[in-house]
Amino acid sequence: MPPGKLRGVKFAAVLLPLLCALCVQPAGAVVVNGHDYRPLTGWAMENKFREVNDGRSDRFTLTNGAAQRLVFEKNSVTAEINGVKVALSFPVALDKSGVFFIARFDLIKTVEPLIFSPPVSPKKITTICLDPGHGGKDPGKQVGGHDEKTYTLLLAEELRRQLVAAGFKVVQTRRKDNYLELSERASFANRNKADLFVCLHFNATEVAKNEVAGLQTYCITPVGASSTEAAGRGAGHSMCAGNRVEAKSLLAAYQVHRALVKNLGANDRSVRRARFEVLCETTMPAVYIEGGYMTNPVEAKKIYDALYRKQMAAAIVRGILNYQKSTAPSALPKKQKP
Repeated sequence: MPPGKLRGVKFAAVLLPLLCALCVQPAGAVVVNGHDYRPLTGWAMENKFREVNDGRSDRFTLTNGAAQRLVFEKNSVTAEINGVKVALSFPVALDKSGVFFIARFDLIKTVEPLIFSPPVSPKKITTICLDPGHGGKDPGKQVGGHDEKTYTLLLAEELRRQLVAAGFKVVQTRRKDNYLELSERASFANRNKADLFVCLHFNATEVAKNEVAGLQTYCITPVGASSTEAAGRGAGHSMCAGNRVEAKSLLAAYQVHRALVKNLGANDRSVRRARFEVLCETTMPAVYIEGGYMTNPVEAKKIYDALYRKQMAAAIVRGILNYQKSTAPSALPKKQKP
């Protein structure tokens, strides 16, 4: 079982009995293990969402006049926001009377930033820093004679071409097979005053290789929450540079992930949270893409195929443009000749 799900199950085992004891009025908020939980019904009414009855007692679905759709499941640490899976920091709870509760932390840090329009800024994305993972003495995942470092660089070069054609300036942490420390990658982006940092990786698994496939996109973990997975720094770590722009990083990760899943038809393994060093130390919005599993026979063939990487790059560009449109709609770049 993935660490994030295991954490959710353990937390839920403690949470549900406490909710039953504390929730004298099912519609009222409760405090559990130091965290404020709100009933989703009350939040929905305040924000003009209505419940959709899909016949499942373990799921709570909401929609509104803007055709937005939110899906929450009992004990789950993953929500579905407009068709995209997004990791939560704490599990959704269901009490004995059938009322769903969600951590106020997750409403503030995850749900609301993705469904409400962000403050519009005149600042456009001018410079994008691409970071092809691994390189040199660090091959990354090695599967059947294929090194991850080779395909992250090939994807970065294709993405670079498409971003330049779309009107962006692109800087790149490496353009050949050389090794860089993680701190060097973040410092490079900061020195070049990038407006967005995009780290590129591919995944692998030791179990269920024929079954495990799909895309994951990471952004920085909020202070006070554990990361979706164990990698990176621990829960409650003091604020890092990346936390200063965490709302924008979340929105960028969401838009890129949404475009990838939609345009590639790949399995949605969710927008996730992590304290990877490159996400912690970059001063601009940053996303970290795991573009599929090299250990899955079907997905690996796609990763090794130049046409598929071209399609993946196009989806990332589309996601970046959607992010730009939502934050600075009047500042989209003019297309240039490659």
